[in-house]
Amino acid sequence: MSRVERVERVVVLALDGVYPFELGIPSRIFGAADGRYEVLTCTVDGRPVRCNADFSVTVEHGPEVLGTADTVVIPAMDPAAVTAELPAEVTAALALIRPGTRIVSICTGAFVLAAAGLLDGRRATTHWQLADDFRRLFPRVSLDADVLFVDDGTILTSAGAASGVDVCLHILRNDHGSELANKVARRCVVPPWRDGGQAQYIEQPVPDTAATSTAATRGWALARLGDPLTLADLAGHSRMSLRTFARRFNDEVGMSPGRWLIQQRVVRARHLLESSDLSVDQIAGEVGFATGTSLRQHLHAAIGVSPGAYRRTFQAAR
Repeated sequence: MSRVERVERVVVLALDGVYPFELGIPSRIFGAADGRYEVLTCTVDGRPVRCNADFSVTVEHGPEVLGTADTVVIPAMDPAAVTAELPAEVTAALALIRPGTRIVSICTGAFVLAAAGLLDGRRATTHWQLADDFRRLFPRVSLDADVLFVDDGTILTSAGAASGVDVCLHILRNDHGSELANKVARRCVVPPWRDGGQAQYIEQPVPDTAATSTAATRGWALARLGDPLTLADLAGHSRMSLRTFARRFNDEVGMSPGRWLIQQRVVRARHLLESSDLSVDQIAGEVGFATGTSLRQHLHAAIGVSPGAYRRTFQAAR
Protein backbone atom coordinates (compact mmCIF):
# COMPACT_ATOMS: atom_id res chain seq x y z
CA MET A 1 0.00 0.00 0.00
CA SER A 2 1.44 3.40 -0.94
CA ARG A 3 1.75 6.32 1.43
CA VAL A 4 -1.06 8.14 -0.32
CA GLU A 5 -3.44 5.21 0.26
CA ARG A 6 -2.37 4.58 3.84
CA VAL A 7 -3.95 6.64 6.60
CA GLU A 8 -1.39 7.53 9.24
CA ARG A 9 -2.52 7.81 12.85
CA VAL A 10 -1.39 10.91 14.72
CA VAL A 11 -2.00 10.85 18.48
CA VAL A 12 -1.80 14.11 20.43
CA LEU A 13 -1.07 13.79 24.15
CA ALA A 14 -2.68 16.63 26.12
CA LEU A 15 -0.95 17.15 29.45
CA ASP A 16 -2.05 19.24 32.40
CA GLY A 17 -1.72 22.96 31.64
CA VAL A 18 -1.76 22.44 27.87
CA TYR A 19 -1.92 25.53 25.65
CA PRO A 20 -5.16 25.45 23.60
CA PHE A 21 -3.59 26.91 20.45
CA GLU A 22 -0.75 24.38 20.28
CA LEU A 23 -3.12 21.55 21.20
CA GLY A 24 -5.19 22.26 18.10
CA ILE A 25 -2.33 22.58 15.59
CA PRO A 26 -1.92 18.87 14.68
CA SER A 27 -5.64 18.40 14.11
CA ARG A 28 -5.86 21.58 12.04
CA ILE A 29 -2.88 20.81 9.80
CA PHE A 30 -3.03 17.04 9.44
CA GLY A 31 -6.82 17.09 9.42
CA ALA A 32 -6.76 19.25 6.29
CA ALA A 33 -4.58 16.79 4.34
CA ASP A 34 -7.29 15.10 2.26
CA GLY A 35 -7.72 12.11 4.55
CA ARG A 36 -4.04 11.11 4.72
CA TYR A 37 -4.05 11.30 8.51
CA GLU A 38 -6.32 10.37 11.40
CA VAL A 39 -5.79 12.60 14.42
CA LEU A 40 -6.74 11.41 17.91
CA THR A 41 -6.33 13.30 21.18
CA CYS A 42 -5.71 11.58 24.49
CA THR A 43 -4.69 12.26 28.08
CA VAL A 44 -2.66 10.14 30.48
CA ASP A 45 -5.82 8.76 32.09
CA GLY A 46 -8.62 9.55 29.62
CA ARG A 47 -9.96 12.28 31.87
CA PRO A 48 -10.27 16.01 31.10
CA VAL A 49 -7.20 18.20 31.58
CA ARG A 50 -6.93 21.84 32.56
CA CYS A 51 -5.66 24.22 29.90
CA ASN A 52 -3.52 27.18 30.83
CA ALA A 53 -6.64 29.21 29.98
CA ASP A 54 -9.92 29.40 31.90
CA PHE A 55 -11.32 26.09 30.66
CA SER A 56 -10.62 22.38 30.55
CA VAL A 57 -10.48 19.98 27.60
CA THR A 58 -12.41 16.73 27.46
CA VAL A 59 -10.92 14.04 25.21
CA GLU A 60 -12.25 10.85 23.67
CA HIS A 61 -9.26 8.63 24.39
CA GLY A 62 -6.99 7.37 27.13
CA PRO A 63 -3.26 6.59 26.89
CA GLU A 64 -3.80 3.22 25.21
CA VAL A 65 -4.06 4.92 21.78
CA LEU A 66 -0.42 5.99 22.10
CA GLY A 67 0.49 2.38 21.39
CA THR A 68 -1.29 2.54 18.04
CA ALA A 69 0.26 5.80 16.82
CA ASP A 70 2.49 6.32 13.80
CA THR A 71 3.21 9.83 15.06
CA VAL A 72 2.87 11.19 18.61
CA VAL A 73 2.70 14.94 19.26
CA ILE A 74 3.37 16.52 22.66
CA PRO A 75 2.03 20.10 22.53
CA ALA A 76 3.12 22.92 24.80
CA MET A 77 2.03 23.18 28.39
CA ASP A 78 2.40 25.90 31.01
CA PRO A 79 6.11 26.32 31.88
CA ALA A 80 5.13 26.19 35.55
CA ALA A 81 4.25 22.53 35.02
CA VAL A 82 7.69 21.70 33.60
CA THR A 83 10.03 19.68 35.82
CA ALA A 84 13.18 17.62 35.40
CA GLU A 85 11.29 14.49 36.41
CA LEU A 86 8.01 13.32 34.95
CA PRO A 87 4.96 12.33 36.98
CA ALA A 88 4.58 8.55 37.10
CA GLU A 89 1.43 8.60 34.97
CA VAL A 90 3.16 10.55 32.21
CA THR A 91 6.11 8.14 32.23
CA ALA A 92 3.70 5.22 32.01
CA ALA A 93 1.85 6.81 29.10
CA LEU A 94 5.05 7.49 27.14
CA ALA A 95 6.17 3.89 27.71
CA LEU A 96 3.22 2.77 25.57
CA ILE A 97 4.70 4.39 22.44
CA ARG A 98 6.09 1.76 20.08
CA PRO A 99 9.79 1.85 19.13
CA GLY A 100 10.35 3.72 15.87
CA THR A 101 7.26 5.89 16.27
CA ARG A 102 7.80 9.46 15.09
CA ILE A 103 7.59 11.82 18.07
CA VAL A 104 7.06 15.57 17.80
CA SER A 105 7.13 18.25 20.47
CA ILE A 106 5.85 21.80 20.31
CA CYS A 107 7.50 24.42 22.54
CA THR A 108 7.65 23.17 26.16
CA GLY A 109 6.75 19.69 24.95
CA ALA A 110 10.52 19.28 24.47
CA PHE A 111 10.91 19.35 28.27
CA VAL A 112 8.72 16.24 28.46
CA LEU A 113 10.79 14.40 25.85
CA ALA A 114 14.02 15.44 27.56
CA ALA A 115 12.79 14.37 31.00
CA ALA A 116 11.92 10.98 29.50
CA GLY A 117 15.50 10.64 28.23
CA LEU A 118 14.41 10.65 24.60
CA LEU A 119 16.58 13.63 23.67
CA ASP A 120 19.85 12.56 25.29
CA GLY A 121 22.66 13.03 22.80
CA ARG A 122 20.31 14.57 20.26
CA ARG A 123 19.95 18.06 18.84
CA ALA A 124 16.67 19.74 19.82
CA THR A 125 14.97 23.09 20.27
CA THR A 126 12.36 24.77 22.43
CA HIS A 127 11.14 28.31 23.04
CA TRP A 128 14.08 30.73 23.18
CA GLN A 129 12.91 32.26 26.46
CA LEU A 130 13.21 28.88 28.19
CA ALA A 131 16.61 27.94 26.77
CA ASP A 132 18.60 28.59 29.95
CA ASP A 133 16.20 26.53 32.06
CA PHE A 134 16.30 23.71 29.52
CA ARG A 135 20.11 23.60 29.41
CA ARG A 136 20.31 23.62 33.20
CA LEU A 137 17.87 20.74 33.54
CA PHE A 138 19.03 18.66 30.57
CA PRO A 139 22.74 19.16 29.89
CA ARG A 140 22.94 15.97 27.80
CA VAL A 141 20.72 17.49 25.10
CA SER A 142 22.29 19.60 22.36
CA LEU A 143 19.89 22.54 22.46
CA ASP A 144 19.68 24.96 19.55
CA ALA A 145 17.36 27.75 20.68
CA ASP A 146 17.94 29.84 17.55
CA VAL A 147 15.81 27.80 15.12
CA LEU A 148 12.13 27.17 14.46
CA PHE A 149 12.34 23.39 14.54
CA VAL A 150 14.82 20.52 14.49
CA ASP A 151 14.28 17.34 12.49
CA ASP A 152 16.45 14.67 14.09
CA GLY A 153 15.01 11.67 12.32
CA THR A 154 12.25 10.02 14.33
CA ILE A 155 12.16 12.89 16.85
CA LEU A 156 11.27 16.45 15.87
CA THR A 157 11.20 19.39 18.26
CA SER A 158 9.83 22.86 17.56
CA ALA A 159 9.90 26.25 19.20
CA GLY A 160 7.00 28.32 20.48
CA ALA A 161 3.44 28.64 19.21
CA ALA A 162 3.32 28.99 15.40
CA SER A 163 6.48 26.94 14.88
CA GLY A 164 4.22 23.98 15.63
CA VAL A 165 2.49 24.80 12.35
CA ASP A 166 5.88 24.87 10.61
CA VAL A 167 6.97 21.48 11.90
CA CYS A 168 3.62 19.86 11.03
CA LEU A 169 3.80 21.26 7.49
CA HIS A 170 7.40 20.03 7.29
CA ILE A 171 6.25 16.51 8.21
CA LEU A 172 3.39 16.71 5.72
CA ARG A 173 5.77 17.89 2.99
CA ASN A 174 8.20 15.06 3.68
CA ASP A 175 5.41 12.47 3.79
CA HIS A 176 3.41 13.58 0.76
CA GLY A 177 5.26 16.34 -1.10
CA SER A 178 5.09 20.10 -1.39
CA GLU A 179 1.93 20.19 -3.52
CA LEU A 180 -0.25 18.80 -0.73
CA ALA A 181 1.61 20.78 1.94
CA ASN A 182 1.05 24.00 0.00
CA LYS A 183 -2.64 23.14 -0.45
CA VAL A 184 -3.04 22.58 3.29
CA ALA A 185 -1.21 25.84 4.03
CA ARG A 186 -3.58 27.74 1.75
CA ARG A 187 -6.59 26.13 3.40
CA CYS A 188 -5.30 27.13 6.83
CA VAL A 189 -4.14 30.58 5.60
CA VAL A 190 -0.59 30.12 6.90
CA PRO A 191 2.82 30.46 5.21
CA PRO A 192 3.51 27.25 3.26
CA TRP A 193 7.19 27.18 4.13
CA ARG A 194 9.44 28.56 6.83
CA ASP A 195 12.82 26.89 6.98
CA GLY A 196 13.52 25.05 10.23
CA GLY A 197 16.80 26.91 10.50
CA GLN A 198 15.12 30.30 10.41
CA ALA A 199 15.68 32.40 13.52
CA GLN A 200 13.03 32.14 16.25
CA TYR A 201 13.28 35.74 17.33
CA ILE A 202 12.99 38.47 14.68
CA GLU A 203 13.60 41.98 15.96
CA GLN A 204 10.99 43.71 13.79
CA PRO A 205 8.44 41.17 12.49
CA VAL A 206 5.93 43.93 11.59
CA PRO A 207 7.21 47.01 9.73
CA ASP A 208 6.13 50.47 10.83
CA THR A 209 4.31 51.23 7.58
CA ALA A 210 3.51 49.43 4.34
CA ALA A 211 5.89 51.78 2.56
CA THR A 212 8.88 50.39 4.47
CA SER A 213 8.02 46.70 3.98
CA THR A 214 9.91 44.39 1.65
CA ALA A 215 6.79 42.24 1.10
CA ALA A 216 6.03 43.65 -2.34
CA THR A 217 9.59 42.99 -3.47
CA ARG A 218 9.43 39.43 -2.16
CA GLY A 219 6.29 38.86 -4.22
CA TRP A 220 7.97 40.42 -7.25
CA ALA A 221 10.99 38.13 -6.80
CA LEU A 222 8.86 35.00 -6.42
CA ALA A 223 7.34 35.70 -9.83
CA ARG A 224 10.85 35.95 -11.32
CA LEU A 225 12.82 33.17 -9.63
CA GLY A 226 14.16 32.05 -13.00
CA ASP A 227 15.94 35.38 -13.46
CA PRO A 228 19.47 35.98 -12.11
CA LEU A 229 18.27 38.28 -9.34
CA THR A 230 20.83 40.22 -7.34
CA LEU A 231 20.63 42.20 -4.13
CA ALA A 232 20.83 45.34 -6.26
CA ASP A 233 17.80 44.18 -8.28
CA LEU A 234 15.78 43.61 -5.11
CA ALA A 235 16.83 46.86 -3.49
CA GLY A 236 16.12 48.74 -6.73
CA HIS A 237 12.60 47.33 -6.92
CA SER A 238 11.96 48.38 -3.31
CA ARG A 239 13.46 51.83 -3.95
CA MET A 240 15.80 51.46 -1.01
CA SER A 241 19.56 51.58 -0.68
CA LEU A 242 21.35 48.22 -0.55
CA ARG A 243 22.12 48.62 3.13
CA THR A 244 18.60 49.72 4.13
CA PHE A 245 16.96 46.97 2.08
CA ALA A 246 19.21 44.24 3.50
CA ARG A 247 18.57 45.41 7.06
CA ARG A 248 14.79 45.68 6.67
CA PHE A 249 14.60 42.36 4.83
CA ASN A 250 16.44 40.60 7.64
CA ASP A 251 14.25 42.33 10.25
CA GLU A 252 11.07 41.10 8.53
CA VAL A 253 12.09 37.65 7.32
CA GLY A 254 14.83 36.63 9.76
CA MET A 255 17.43 35.86 7.10
CA SER A 256 19.42 37.56 4.37
CA PRO A 257 17.90 38.18 0.90
CA GLY A 258 20.42 35.77 -0.64
CA ARG A 259 19.56 32.94 1.71
CA TRP A 260 15.85 33.59 1.21
CA LEU A 261 16.22 33.42 -2.58
CA ILE A 262 18.03 30.09 -2.38
CA GLN A 263 15.35 28.75 -0.03
CA GLN A 264 12.54 29.79 -2.36
CA ARG A 265 14.34 28.32 -5.39
CA VAL A 266 14.75 24.99 -3.60
CA VAL A 267 11.05 24.99 -2.67
CA ARG A 268 10.06 25.67 -6.29
CA ALA A 269 12.47 23.00 -7.53
CA ARG A 270 10.97 20.43 -5.18
CA HIS A 271 7.52 21.19 -6.52
CA LEU A 272 8.69 20.77 -10.12
CA LEU A 273 10.47 17.51 -9.30
CA GLU A 274 7.23 16.18 -7.85
CA SER A 275 4.81 17.47 -10.46
CA SER A 276 6.68 17.59 -13.80
CA ASP A 277 8.87 15.49 -16.08
CA LEU A 278 11.38 18.30 -16.67
CA SER A 279 15.05 17.33 -16.49
CA VAL A 280 17.21 18.49 -13.62
CA ASP A 281 18.94 21.01 -15.88
CA GLN A 282 15.58 22.35 -17.09
CA ILE A 283 14.30 22.70 -13.54
CA ALA A 284 17.52 24.46 -12.55
CA GLY A 285 16.89 27.02 -15.28
CA GLU A 286 13.23 27.43 -14.29
CA VAL A 287 14.07 28.26 -10.68
CA GLY A 288 17.16 30.39 -11.21
CA PHE A 289 20.05 28.06 -10.46
CA ALA A 290 22.82 28.45 -13.01
CA THR A 291 23.31 24.71 -13.59
CA GLY A 292 21.90 21.33 -12.67
CA THR A 293 25.00 20.85 -10.51
CA SER A 294 24.10 23.95 -8.52
CA LEU A 295 20.56 22.65 -8.01
CA ARG A 296 21.90 19.29 -6.84
CA GLN A 297 24.19 20.97 -4.33
CA HIS A 298 21.50 23.23 -2.89
CA LEU A 299 18.87 20.47 -2.72
CA HIS A 300 21.28 18.14 -0.96
CA ALA A 301 22.22 20.87 1.51
CA ALA A 302 18.52 21.52 2.23
CA ILE A 303 17.12 18.00 2.52
CA GLY A 304 20.05 15.62 2.12
CA VAL A 305 19.02 13.85 -1.11
CA SER A 306 19.66 14.16 -4.83
CA PRO A 307 16.99 15.42 -7.28
CA GLY A 308 16.69 11.92 -8.74
CA ALA A 309 16.12 10.29 -5.37
CA TYR A 310 13.64 12.97 -4.38
CA ARG A 311 11.68 12.57 -7.62
CA ARG A 312 11.58 8.78 -7.34
CA THR A 313 10.24 9.00 -3.79
CA PHE A 314 7.26 11.18 -4.66
CA GLN A 315 6.51 9.59 -8.03
CA ALA A 316 6.32 6.25 -6.24
CA ALA A 317 3.99 7.79 -3.64
CA ARG A 318 1.65 9.03 -6.36
